[in-house]
Amino acid sequence: MTGLRGMLSIDELRARVADGTIDTVLVAFSDLQGRLVGKRVTGWFFCDEIAEHGVEACNYLLAVDVEMTPLPGFEFANWEQGYGDISLVPDLSTLRIVPWLDATAMVLCDAVDEGDRSPIAVSPRQILTHQVDKARAAGFEPAIGAELEFFLFRDSYSELAERGFADPRPHSDWIEDYHIFQTTRDEYVIRRIRNAMDACGIPVEFSKGEAGFGQHEINLRYAGALEMADRQTIYKNAVREIADSEGRSVTFMAKYSEDDVGSSCHLHVSLTDVDSGEPSFDSPAGTSPGSVRFRHFLGGIIAASRDLALCWAPTLNSYKRYAPESWAPTAIAWGTDNRTCGYRIVGHGTGTRLESRIPGADVNGYVAYAALIAAGIRGIEQGIDPPPPTEGNAYTADVPRIPSTFPEAIDAFGTSEIAVEIFGADVHQHLLNAARQEWLAANRSVTDWERRRYFAQF
Repeated sequence: MTGLRGMLSIDELRARVADGTIDTVLVAFSDLQGRLVGKRVTGWFFCDEIAEHGVEACNYLLAVDVEMTPLPGFEFANWEQGYGDISLVPDLSTLRIVPWLDATAMVLCDAVDEGDRSPIAVSPRQILTHQVDKARAAGFEPAIGAELEFFLFRDSYSELAERGFADPRPHSDWIEDYHIFQTTRDEYVIRRIRNAMDACGIPVEFSKGEAGFGQHEINLRYAGALEMADRQTIYKNAVREIADSEGRSVTFMAKYSEDDVGSSCHLHVSLTDVDSGEPSFDSPAGTSPGSVRFRHFLGGIIAASRDLALCWAPTLNSYKRYAPESWAPTAIAWGTDNRTCGYRIVGHGTGTRLESRIPGADVNGYVAYAALIAAGIRGIEQGIDPPPPTEGNAYTADVPRIPSTFPEAIDAFGTSEIAVEIFGADVHQHLLNAARQEWLAANRSVTDWERRRYFAQF
């Protein structure tokens, strides 16, 4: 085995295929929604052909909505161009065992042009890779730790689908924040998830009950930004598959019910100096928020927060999470260990880091990380200072606010010079069109709330 438990070299995979302990390799990459898509490849064929040459997939996978409907308006892929192929090139450093599936391994891929093998700029993994490369060129290596929340339900996905996902039954009878007894009742699912992650090279620090009925948080060990995004993507897929195998369901929706809290994806980010390996956010005595680099990194993020909100809240549902005194932030503000702010300074000394509390659990990790890193590096390069820290309750403070609706965030991103500067015109157009098409679909729908409110009144 190589490095972390569960990781495989190609030679180790060949040996396991030869002795029959692995017969299937999942060859996958992230779509725009952060879901794993790809193919199941027989073990021998992966070793003989795919490991070196890759595999083809339709480029429409980067131009569809959550229901796999091809969407108009994309310049990258459309009906006029015929929806051709892209190539998926395995990143063998991501090769790992999938312990919750029989005799299965997995590898994540980079999407490249089938002809010249150039990276597909609009693929989520490449969006993040590009920003990590820019950070390194500026002299910094970004690391991220993710805190993902989700709700666990007694119903299976099939049961919920049969009744249109109405009235899911939370696995807990009460709010289980830090609650040991209730989380013991959930352990047959949560323990499987923790152990499965550790067994496939995704170290878990701990799990805990969260502030909702049936809500949980499982914290993944921090890593380099690309490695962490890979882990987050695999983790979210694994949580769903493991729950499903137990006859249960989970959701990473930002806000599944108006009667309960939302689910967050708090991101802890830090930088180290590429040349020295020393932390760039170390806090000298008497300074706040630490080093000059840290101050400008924070300033850049705050300056871009409204423009880039779409990267951290990518759906109509995302904005239902932002509510006063709900543990989800509404303020584009920072403070030291202040959970009412969108940004919180935590840790001390070499462990000093920035926590962004703005993203919901529905984010595509690759895009969310890319936006956070890019905005911060821009702040360092341009020397952007943050505003003063917010003391007390940021929900009631006189500070700028996160966009409160999906259309507001779409407009901010669409007219943003910062977003074009950071991502480039092609990626900006791709992300913007995906959001606009999602809003058009949402705006055509008639909801249960509308029928309850208006049916007998008009």
